[in-house]
Amino acid sequence: MIERAETRVIERARRIRLLLLDVDGVLTDGSIIYDDDGIETKVFNVKDGMGIRLLQIGNIEVGIATGRTSGALVHRCRNLGITRIFQGLKNKTVVLETIRNDLGLAVDQIAFVGDDLVDIAIMKRVGLAIAVADAHEAVIDVSHMVCRATGGHGAVREVAEYILKAQNQWYDILKRFSE
Repeated sequence: MIERAETRVIERARRIRLLLLDVDGVLTDGSIIYDDDGIETKVFNVKDGMGIRLLQIGNIEVGIATGRTSGALVHRCRNLGITRIFQGLKNKTVVLETIRNDLGLAVDQIAFVGDDLVDIAIMKRVGLAIAVADAHEAVIDVSHMVCRATGGHGAVREVAEYILKAQNQWYDILKRFSE
């Protein structure tokens, strides 16, 4: 994880109670595959899925905020126990008020991982804005930190471990897997 020098990223990460994720370009590498019948397929990384599970063990909720709508995403979220799924968004910032009302969170307790221009507005409003390594330059400019991994290739896992380490939960969680 590459922290931006002008921010106190670890302090921001300590406050996070909810991680919101974009999908295409973050949970996937941005590829969209259609079969001959026009059915969309997405490829998700198992490491990112494990990162989501680790956050859930640490009592950090994970949600989705995406501009597209996908049945494949719903299946993946169901598999991972993600219930806060916001699809078909033209403006991702609208989910912030819903989440704040439902969970009673302040914006500084919310992180967002994005990769493209449609993510900039929400990234400017959350407590911790994170860009994947292959994000658009304008997204990197507004982020507090940048992953070493690219979208769909372990970036979410990287974020999960960073947040859990910042909150001093990592070693307790790691211990659960080594006993």
